[in-house]
Amino acid sequence: MNRGRAVKSLAALAQDTRLDAFRLLVQAGPDGLAAGDLAARLDISPPALSFHLRGLAHAGLVRSRQDGRFIYYSADYDAMQSLVGFLTENCCGGAACAPARATGRKSIARRMP
Repeated sequence: MNRGRAVKSLAALAQDTRLDAFRLLVQAGPDGLAAGDLAARLDISPPALSFHLRGLAHAGLVRSRQDGRFIYYSADYDAMQSLVGFLTENCCGGAACAPARATGRKSIARRMP
């Protein structure tokens, strides 16, 4: 991932509703969620959801697919992993460390004073 794409991805996630939507889609797995279900879970109107999903899609963080009359959205896990990789590629000065291995919050939290 290049710096410009990372900035675009981080900017898309730097808003409460978009971050919540992305996290729900990550939790939903590769099949994703129907737009109506996502709007209901976020308690927002379909037009508001559409606006936020457009921002996430423009940043390359979500994908959509149509199935009949429903549109399903899912997280782009490759893009997410690429962003995490970009953020941690120079972690700890190149030495092996817990954050660079992306072992999760618990290992990072143990290192915090």
